[in-house]
Amino acid sequence: MSDRVVLTEAMVVPATGAPPFEGRVVVEGRHIVEVENGTSTYRGTGHVIRLGGRSLLPGLVDAHVHVTAADLDPGEQARRRFPSEVAVLAAAELERMLARGFTTVRDAGGADAGLRRAIETGAINGPRLLVSGRPLSQTGGHADFRSPAEGRLQEICGTQVGVESWVADGEDAVRRAARDELRRGADQIKVMASGGVMSLADKLESVQYSVSELAAAVDAARAVGTYVLAHAYTPPAIRACIHAGVRSIEHGNLLDEATAALMAEHEVFLVPTLVTYEALHREGSGEGMSRESLQKLELVVDAGLGSLRIAAAAGVRIGSGSDLLGSMRRYQGRELAIKAGPLSPMGAVIAATRTNAELLGLADLIGTVEPGKEADLLVVDGDILEDPGLAGWSETTALVMRAGRIVHQTLAA
Repeated sequence: MSDRVVLTEAMVVPATGAPPFEGRVVVEGRHIVEVENGTSTYRGTGHVIRLGGRSLLPGLVDAHVHVTAADLDPGEQARRRFPSEVAVLAAAELERMLARGFTTVRDAGGADAGLRRAIETGAINGPRLLVSGRPLSQTGGHADFRSPAEGRLQEICGTQVGVESWVADGEDAVRRAARDELRRGADQIKVMASGGVMSLADKLESVQYSVSELAAAVDAARAVGTYVLAHAYTPPAIRACIHAGVRSIEHGNLLDEATAALMAEHEVFLVPTLVTYEALHREGSGEGMSRESLQKLELVVDAGLGSLRIAAAAGVRIGSGSDLLGSMRRYQGRELAIKAGPLSPMGAVIAATRTNAELLGLADLIGTVEPGKEADLLVVDGDILEDPGLAGWSETTALVMRAGRIVHQTLAA
């Protein structure tokens, strides 16, 4: 029996920069073998699936998820959930992400190599998973989960499964923490370079980690052929990351024009996560978000779109992330619709496919619909360029293919 699958009668959005076209995509084994422009009848062998004009695009890539963040507050989660419970909930969330059309995700703190291996061995269903392990934070930084009233310090804060972190100060301690995460199988290293909305002990505008401390993490990562991503909101924090050699800035809501120009000059990626602020602003108080966090949220919720426009005008390479926590992760697909305003619908699709693949070092494997690429594909009900809000929702996802295997399908057989 042939393992060839022919996706025909498609509106192909290749995400290469070329315009969409009517045509078909032929998959054999794990890979795309043909991409054909036109409406001629297919006369070859294989299992033919007629898409009826639906949009076919690369599988979506989310460069900023937290699959082990079952709750809004990581500190509270550590106090009330068993590690085994969090692992089971993470597996269920990974399966939901795949059904939404996200075929690759980068976890930005919490997931470890065990979850990645469980997917690779077929123990659980999920997207290709790149893990950052435990994020690195200075004392009193964004991933120091102690409240200001707590005095006891441990190097590692949190539970064995969840949003656990390293608290490390000074170049030697940061280097050791980064090396240990790499030893434990991290694909890349995450650092906290500024204050955050959800942390209790810091100000949003605080600069966390010196350039030399950040550079110690970067050196440890580069030594094994990988990179550092950094949580950062403000220009001073972002500039410190740039000078240290960080590859991607996460969030960046308070970016200014001069710093955006510096990012473009040094080819640093920006990964906006606009949907999380929208969701937190709408539902955070009902989910028990603290007053301090709600106040910090007001500083960034309206600034995100402006920072995205500034970055685009400066020529910064813009990726796509969601950063949603707990039950809000169901809004993962909403990020594309938000980005479509400043970037255009095609720009939003490219951010969540080709650019994210470049960021993750996977551009030779995924991110575009081209022969030779791995067949990570998404079929969406409707025209994705007319309504980019259709992408990323299980309700509007007609078919998901991961490495040539159909993992979700609502089309009639």
